[in-house]
Amino acid sequence: MASNKIQFRSIHELKDPTLTGKLALKEFQEEIPVEDFLESAEKTDGTSRRDFLKILGFSTAAVTLAACEAPVIKTIPYVVKPHEIIPGVPNYYASTYFDGFDFSSVLVKTREGRPIKIDPNPAAGDLGKTNARAQASVLSLYDNDKVKQPKLDGKDETFDKVDDFVLKGLNEAQSAGKKIVLLSQSFASPTFKKLFSEFKAKYPTAELVTYDAFPYSAALDAAQEVFGQRALPVYDLKGSELVVAFQADFLGDYNAASLETSYAAARVPGANMLRHIQVESNMSLTGANSDSRYRVKPSDVNKALVEVYNAIVTGANPTSKVATEIVKELKAKGSKAVVLADGSKGAQVLAHLINQKLGSVAFTGKANFLKEFDKARYQEFLGWVNAGQVGVLITNNVDPIYSNNKGQDFKKSLAKVPYVIAVTDKKNEMYKAAKAVIPVANWLESWGDMEPQTGVYTLMQPTIQKIYKSRQIEESLLVWKNGKNSAANNYYDYLKASSASLLGATSFNKALYNGIVASNNATMLSYAGGNGAQAVAELGNFKASDLELVLYTKTSIGDGTQANNPWLQELPDPITRMSWDNYLTISTKDAERLGIENSLNARMQLDGSLVNLTVNGIKIENVPVFIQPGQADGSVGLALGYGKKDSGATADTGVNAYPLFDGSNLVISNVSIEKTGEEHEFAGVQLQNTLMGRYEIAKEVPLAEFINVPFDDEHKGWNKPLEYHTISGALPAGKIDLWDAFDDTDGPHFNLSVDLNSCTGCGACIIACQAENNVPVVGKEEIRMSRDMFWLRIDRYYSSEKKVTVYDGLKEGMAVPELYGSSVLGIEGALENPAENPDVIFQPVMCQHCNHAPCETVCPVAATSHSKQGQNHMAYNRCIGTRYCANNCPYKVRRFNWFTYNLNDKFDFNMNNDLGRMVLNPDVVVRTRGVMEKCSMCIQETQATILTAKRENRKVTDDEFKNSCACAAACSTGAMQFGDMNDKESSVRKLYSSNRRYHLLEEIGTKPNVFYHAKVRNRV
Repeated sequence: MASNKIQFRSIHELKDPTLTGKLALKEFQEEIPVEDFLESAEKTDGTSRRDFLKILGFSTAAVTLAACEAPVIKTIPYVVKPHEIIPGVPNYYASTYFDGFDFSSVLVKTREGRPIKIDPNPAAGDLGKTNARAQASVLSLYDNDKVKQPKLDGKDETFDKVDDFVLKGLNEAQSAGKKIVLLSQSFASPTFKKLFSEFKAKYPTAELVTYDAFPYSAALDAAQEVFGQRALPVYDLKGSELVVAFQADFLGDYNAASLETSYAAARVPGANMLRHIQVESNMSLTGANSDSRYRVKPSDVNKALVEVYNAIVTGANPTSKVATEIVKELKAKGSKAVVLADGSKGAQVLAHLINQKLGSVAFTGKANFLKEFDKARYQEFLGWVNAGQVGVLITNNVDPIYSNNKGQDFKKSLAKVPYVIAVTDKKNEMYKAAKAVIPVANWLESWGDMEPQTGVYTLMQPTIQKIYKSRQIEESLLVWKNGKNSAANNYYDYLKASSASLLGATSFNKALYNGIVASNNATMLSYAGGNGAQAVAELGNFKASDLELVLYTKTSIGDGTQANNPWLQELPDPITRMSWDNYLTISTKDAERLGIENSLNARMQLDGSLVNLTVNGIKIENVPVFIQPGQADGSVGLALGYGKKDSGATADTGVNAYPLFDGSNLVISNVSIEKTGEEHEFAGVQLQNTLMGRYEIAKEVPLAEFINVPFDDEHKGWNKPLEYHTISGALPAGKIDLWDAFDDTDGPHFNLSVDLNSCTGCGACIIACQAENNVPVVGKEEIRMSRDMFWLRIDRYYSSEKKVTVYDGLKEGMAVPELYGSSVLGIEGALENPAENPDVIFQPVMCQHCNHAPCETVCPVAATSHSKQGQNHMAYNRCIGTRYCANNCPYKVRRFNWFTYNLNDKFDFNMNNDLGRMVLNPDVVVRTRGVMEKCSMCIQETQATILTAKRENRKVTDDEFKNSCACAAACSTGAMQFGDMNDKESSVRKLYSSNRRYHLLEEIGTKPNVFYHAKVRNRV
């Protein structure tokens, strides 16, 4: 049975049904200025081959830029080759990724001593999953804007002189009885804490104070009250059948640990499939994945949560429709339900108490130790500074001047501290305020350990020598504790000795090899308190206002730690599909009421109003506004982590929202906005790719229908196999073809399975593909020009329950104001309803590797061809850039190199400097101007896997092929599965037999080797 839902990618497409056609016409917009070329040729003695092709090769509508040259990489032979390095063969090292905000146990892929890729560590289970930021962190190692050597009074200096300065300050402070403060990010390292205790033994006035830009203060305060311990609870959704979230983005950065892996495991379609209800204001990543989403402003979220608490814990009867429906379902599921909340301490406390009453099995009792911020302790530290009691302040990779709402006050008070030492990687505010600067070593250059949660211990090891003159904080503490040139200043030796008591019977080398071992820390959380009445009162004290603000962190930038990473800045936001920006999200109705507009110009580029945002008297100027479907009326949203000055050219993007954040409450009232009259240019990707045949690109089916209706039922089938009506009757699509099929049963034949039910839209696969395949960064201007170079994109589709047409509306007797809405009469239009609270589907789209590929038949130089293994190949040195293949591709997955992106000042990103190019994968060619490129199913990895097995005279295992494709290896939810269809035991072959399986645009007969699984929504 065909779906009656309407799918749309943006408000503009919803309002203008002809937009898709317009976009298709605009796909190849610019013509070559032939006259300029001819005139230039006349003025010179000769014409280059490139200019000849530009002028004479093809029509001006299909630009021809010949790929004449490829970059040459000169190699330097080893004088003495390290034993463990074989040129051309990658090495993998288990390590721990931690940058102060994100954590993951990982495998680091290196080539000739260069880390080039981050992979999940399968030995670590859920703790080994990587998000987009973890995948991109390898590029942050090669950041050319880093501080490159120690500084003293703003001048380059040696470590020896800087250590003299610090030791002098430590001794003076100790003699004067002044405090020595190490202000550090949360750092759950037992060895670091042991080292600091020894440092404090030498300098008794030393104090360790924790500071985080995004501190999870409310969650920690709630845990302290309810569990009696300042540690965050660990949840596991695998055994749950209902999750209800109030402002909790638990698939994002909720409580320092995403739940997406266990969430996906619990969402397997079936009778016990997890049902997800979201109550929120912003359209979050988690809300976009929910089955039922209630969009209400923050003050109403609080009211709904209080009603649910009262009904579950105290037995009161809920009065609102939202709370009544939620309570009914919670009581029905009992211990198999869990409630998660965010935004304030009171909200978290109520969620804990509800879970205690339900006896929720999702609460594991394990503790997460990654966050340690204590607001009271930090306020005490500020008191010391203001009172002139601090003699030495050492800041470890934190910048409270930028990321704290009282940052400017803190900056002024630093004048009272005689010795300020900044351990930092950028020339940020703390760098400028410090008298001595020590460049901090990247995690890929460092030794260390972590105790992230109950029963787990991980090790960190360097995978490259320090690129510049940097030093991790532990090395500095050893020098300042033992004195310069002491034999005991080697942190590797110190770590190895310290870890012995934590490793038990496991040797240090074995633990280092695995990256993760069991820990003897058996700390468990249990319900020990919690003042529900006080929490209810706290939420009741939240003053509702006309506009209320929700602060959040994006999946790409997080708290801003890696804001200077161009991979992350260019990564499109999963919801808005915008790159290179943060912005104020607002509902359609509020935008109309306030006169705020988003408009498409003649090039189909999005422009939006600029406003001045004022929150409780604090003003942020020139904030762009994005009209977001699903945003609650009366609410606005703004992402943290942007607007970093002096942290690199890439980081200076967007506006800084930290002045609005008190460190605890993510929801704020008393908000006003004022239009500036100016407009902002957005760089979006959602409207660039116009798939032909827009009918049911992303399929979905209700759970009840999935269970009770046969997929191929003649009348009600929800995934009926495609048939063609021929002169011989109806025949299956696979039986009709224009070409003869060839035998592909000899050797591997690769397929990729994409499950729309498991894909959360997180974007880790996009960054993994970019790292593996040397995909260039093109910048905001080129993204805006529809010239992104991503080999893999995640299309986001909105969908509505029912399509309302003008004809249907008039037939039902609707007047014009009822159809289109009227702001004057205050009438909501039927045609505008779909944008109010749409369903969302995320659909990864890459080259479909068609067995009958339309691109192959139109290439005049046979640059693209098909292999027996199912991969569509690109011979870059044959390609002359006609773009015929892109024209003929129904999936719009081919990318054209408009420019040479490496060594080009116009694209001043990682490929434009020697350091940044160290991240490039030598197994994949760097494409040049005029060449088409696209997904290759990571052919370099599949071939290396096959050759390794051949050399070892064995068969390739399914797990080896699964990890051969970068996107599938990076996927935390298992939404992408890669493998050999000719292996009867492979996962991908078993997935192919699923009733939910379908091909994208199957009706055009391309026979793709990528197949999808329909999304199932669990609604009551």
